[in-house]
Amino acid sequence: MADLPDIPLPSGIRSRYVDGINGLRMHVLEAGFETKGRPCVLLLHGFPELAFSWRKVMPQLATAGYHVIAPDQRGYGRTTGWDANYDGDLASFRLTNLVRDALGLVSAFGYKSVDAVIGHDFGSSVAAWCALLRPDVFRSVALMSAPFAGPPALPFNTADAPAKPAAEDPIHRELAALPRPRKHYQWYYSTREANANMHHAPQGMHDFLRAYYHHKSADWKDNAPYPLKSWTAAEIAKLPTYYVMDFVKDMAATVAEEMPSAAAIAANTWLPDSELSFYSAEYTRTGFQGGLQWYRCGTSGAFLPELQTWSGRTIDVPSAFISGKQDWGTYQRPGVFEAMQSKACTNMIGCHLVDGAGHWVQQEQSAEVSRLLLQFLEKAKSVS
Repeated sequence: MADLPDIPLPSGIRSRYVDGINGLRMHVLEAGFETKGRPCVLLLHGFPELAFSWRKVMPQLATAGYHVIAPDQRGYGRTTGWDANYDGDLASFRLTNLVRDALGLVSAFGYKSVDAVIGHDFGSSVAAWCALLRPDVFRSVALMSAPFAGPPALPFNTADAPAKPAAEDPIHRELAALPRPRKHYQWYYSTREANANMHHAPQGMHDFLRAYYHHKSADWKDNAPYPLKSWTAAEIAKLPTYYVMDFVKDMAATVAEEMPSAAAIAANTWLPDSELSFYSAEYTRTGFQGGLQWYRCGTSGAFLPELQTWSGRTIDVPSAFISGKQDWGTYQRPGVFEAMQSKACTNMIGCHLVDGAGHWVQQEQSAEVSRLLLQFLEKAKSVS
């Protein structure tokens, strides 16, 4: 890895490696490292991002007195020790092992606990499970852009009326049968061809990522989300095509239709081409399969029984949710946003939808996200 180019980081953030983290050599961005004894916060990115996605938030948290740690998670970026093969060990990417990665990293830095684990997108799921499984270590949790509904339920009260075998979810068949046939992106991401479609996108990696990030941002003016009524084909087909895709198109073709103009790209301040170039160089080098394995763990159902071990458990540490007001991610699974607030998190002390941000909230509106996180961290100390 010594021949890799430097990362275009703001001052006060350094890049380093930590060995022996649950079989990984983990690449980490770090801020607030100059003095010892600071309280720690752990930042977990999502797909298709990297620790780099936290570059605008980390200096603000460090200035407020925190030691800030943001890894490239398993399957991503400059972290090594994971298998990029579609037919490799899928179990290493399951949620409980990703929690083990986070726990190992915190321990390696000499912390028995951290003030907060903060996760965005798929990193939000990991953060939620960190708080659920080890509340003694992860003393508060901020979930961003992906709400958490709680652990999957076990069959209940079935001794005298045995539960019927789980029926196949008809949603995929129904989506394909719509007048405009569709498919769900998470199941597309689970296919063998998804990585190659994106890694070798006809428009090139840079333009693929530019269109992908644009399509899911507040810059794409048709992002005006609202709660959906049910998990039915007719309802979820209302989602934009980056979530519910046209059946015959791959993701590269899907987002190519929404490529922003040269003028719009030049005017973009939250992800200028100089910063996008880092993402595109990293994904050109690694491909996407590592991140796609996370989706496969979920869609396969193979690890559901393990997660049912915690059926009925809630997140009881102080929690918060932050998302972009123009982010469909809040509502992509009907009812989850509401279940998070009413059942899954018993000590939620903040729920914020930030105007002027789509899915990439900590990049699109970094100042407001930093303010909300610091507000949450301060409040969590008084209620925990």
